[in-house]
Amino acid sequence: MTGAGGLAAALPRTAQAGPLEVLNYQLTVPEIFAPLPDPPEHSPAIVIGTGFGGAVAALRLAQAGIQTTLLERGSRWPKDPQRAIFSGDTVPDGRGFWHRTSWTNSSGVQQSFDDFGGVLDLLQADGLNVYRGACVGGGSIVYSGVMIEPEQRFFEAVFQGRLDYASMRALYYPRVRALMQLSPIPDDIYNSTFFQHSRIWDQQVRRAGYTPQRVDTVFNWSVVRDEIAGRTRASAIVGESTFGNANGAKFDLTQNYLPLAEQTGRAKIYPGHQVRRIGRQADGRYVVQVDKIDPTGAVLAQRTLLTERLFLAAGSIGTTELLLRARGDGSLPNLSDEVGLGFGSNGDAAVVRSGSPGAFMQAAPCASRIVDESGPLPVSLENWWTAGVPDVGVISSVGMVADPTRGRLHLADDRIALQWPGNDRVIEAARPVNERIARANGVPTGLWPISPDVTANFTAHPLGGAVMDRVTDNFGRVTGYPGLYVIDGALLPGSCGTANPSLTIAALAERNIEAIISHAG
Repeated sequence: MTGAGGLAAALPRTAQAGPLEVLNYQLTVPEIFAPLPDPPEHSPAIVIGTGFGGAVAALRLAQAGIQTTLLERGSRWPKDPQRAIFSGDTVPDGRGFWHRTSWTNSSGVQQSFDDFGGVLDLLQADGLNVYRGACVGGGSIVYSGVMIEPEQRFFEAVFQGRLDYASMRALYYPRVRALMQLSPIPDDIYNSTFFQHSRIWDQQVRRAGYTPQRVDTVFNWSVVRDEIAGRTRASAIVGESTFGNANGAKFDLTQNYLPLAEQTGRAKIYPGHQVRRIGRQADGRYVVQVDKIDPTGAVLAQRTLLTERLFLAAGSIGTTELLLRARGDGSLPNLSDEVGLGFGSNGDAAVVRSGSPGAFMQAAPCASRIVDESGPLPVSLENWWTAGVPDVGVISSVGMVADPTRGRLHLADDRIALQWPGNDRVIEAARPVNERIARANGVPTGLWPISPDVTANFTAHPLGGAVMDRVTDNFGRVTGYPGLYVIDGALLPGSCGTANPSLTIAALAERNIEAIISHAG
């Protein structure tokens, strides 16, 4: 293992937010600047990451009586019905992004801001922009809230017998669905002014011969009603979601799995703790090297933690990076050569066409989707929103294509990198569906010279890198290393079969942690 001094010297340093920006954030969100607690030197179980896989694992470990430490690199952002805790979607600031200074929004406009420890991490790699959460709650803070169970034929095409669909549908999908209180948009909210774009979306796809399906989502409709009535700060109804919903409209993991784990008294979350390396001692215990960092990115301390059970839940990118680094530096030399393989974008794409949304902001909760199987690859399109821009004639969809394209994650100068074959198949599959809808409605696709009709150079659903039955066994136990587990989206083989993967990641974590606990490893 690399010593503390050598590790510190190797750490990249970024330009921090200036004093005025930091002062503004201290006044706006003082909670994230509070002194950070220190995790114990030894824990029976350590979970790295607090997203869907980590939150599920932590709750079930704690309920089983196992003292569990959760390590999270990002901040723990508070909830408040009236405060603007998070960055706005229209003009983001440092609270929006994890140590970046610019990004290009959905309309193709580049925006600049200060460097800060915001909630959304963007990895730009080989023609693909990869988005992931960087906060307590992980991806549940920054996702669109849609949680869909894949249809059986798509599920089985992806998992190829690795998972039993019947047991997932009978046991684990319902377990997550109940705890996260999933439901489709109610009619009264759907018919409100703020969802006019959703009604137009449904009308357009019906004219093209599709039947829109209402989708399950994690939004708390009581809070959305409060927004409409003016009883709480407008958030979901004005298209806020990408950088979080501070008023609790999005029923993210900080309102269910994570607090339930903490309430047992056997799980504790440690924000501001970024894991740099993992390894294993001669006595079989796992070593976790962690930096304690403040929201500006300054390293406050470096620690070495020990555990008998180490759960990797840092997402496809973070988990794979830790495994590749451990294999490369000899800390875990016997890891499979398959680490880093099987990475996929879940076939993510965005498509746009013309419409008449009206003078109000488009609300963020998704109402419905369609599935098209007429082309070379199955395509799902979901009703999306155009964030923070009223009455610009935009009808947007987020697409997920059952795309077999796979890339390879690897290390370059000790940082994660990606070899990606390209997005041609996704574009070729998604474009005809959007064009069919546009033709049926007599409207054009694409709206600005800088905004193409189909964009597939991003993924909000990175999957794979430590694929189940290749790097791990069928329950996420890392081959050759008892007590080391992968429990997140890195297990999925690059796709979730035209569905948002959050529900499947959480349900798979429920399945796997049940087996791990019941078999004592």
